[in-house]
Order: sequence, then structure tokens, then C-alpha cells
Amino acid sequence: MGGLLPLCAAALLLLLLAAGGAIPPPEEAARMARFVLHNCDWGALATLSAQEGLRGRPFANIFSLSDGPPGPFSGSGVPYLYLTDMEISVQDLEINSNASLTVSLAQTPYCKKHRYDPQNPLCAHIIFCGSIVKVNDSEAGLAKKALFSRHPEMESWPKDHNWFFAKFNITNIWVLDYFGGLKIVTPEEYYSVKP
Repeated sequence: MGGLLPLCAAALLLLLLAAGGAIPPPEEAARMARFVLHNCDWGALATLSAQEGLRGRPFANIFSLSDGPPGPFSGSGVPYLYLTDMEISVQDLEINSNASLTVSLAQTPYCKKHRYDPQNPLCAHIIFCGSIVKVNDSEAGLAKKALFSRHPEMESWPKDHNWFFAKFNITNIWVLDYFGGLKIVTPEEYYSVKP
């Protein structure tokens, strides 16, 4: 029964993305940003490396994320992550918590269905800038529900790795979902719309 829920959620996501009109129109950049984040299960997180030989250089890595359980209107807009200090990018973040996060509809069936290359602006992607912060105890339950509902294997990851819940604290948002260049969305606009 435990494996059935994630499969149902994935099927619902596929139906939403396949449905005509499910993608917000280009003139609604804040809604598009929320939509793309909510429909993505992972993103590329770029940090400034603290590693020997790479110090101060950009370093991008893939991380699983979630802003809430799958389904329409269940996203908070907050990108939650499940991290360990053993991970190389997390070691970078301990020195400098600033980062950027890119999520793209290329990871969903939408772009393939429409034959959009991941670099095509119509295959929408969002770039967030901000910082990674550990969530406090009052937010840990939300983060856990958001992440474990989409990434159930996380619950069985080795306990001795000292996993913790974190969130991407958004300060800047750029949306590329149409021709004509990036659109700037403020965090206030982003959090005030429904995905």
C-alpha cells in the first residue's frame, strides 16, 4: 500500500501536466514560478566551493526537493531539502550559505510531449537566488511531509549521516518561460499567488 500512494501522486502529476491549459500563461510569471517549482522533484543547486582546488568557484550539484505533497494547490512555494553535512555542497554552504537553485519543466513529461529542448524558453525554468537555512522545529513537520511524500526512500537513508531539513530562503527569482528574456518576480509576488 505504501508504494501505491507515490504512484497515484505521480499519475496525477502526469495528468495535470498533460492537460491543456495546465501551464500558466507567460504573462503570469509569479504563477509560472510557483507551478514549475511545485511540479519539479529536483533541482540544480549552485554554491561557491570551499573545497581545496575549487575554492571560490561555482559548483553545481543535484538535490531532491519539494514544496509540498503532489497535487494542485498543495505547494507552499518553499523549496525544502533533506541534507547532511557529509555532502560536498553542504560543506560549501557551511562557509557561505548563499546559493542559486534552478528547476526546469524539462524533468517532467511536458517538454518532451511538446518536443521542447530543455534550453528552449518554452520549456520553462526558474532560477532562485538566496540562501540555505536549517528549518526550525516548528517547520520541520512541514518539511518532512513535503519531502517524504515525494521522496519516500529518504525515510530509510542511513541515520548515522545526521540528516536535517533545510529550506531555500528565496531573495530573487528569474523566470524564463517565453521568448524575450528573463522576467523578474519578487518573493512577495511569488508567495502571494496560487500555483
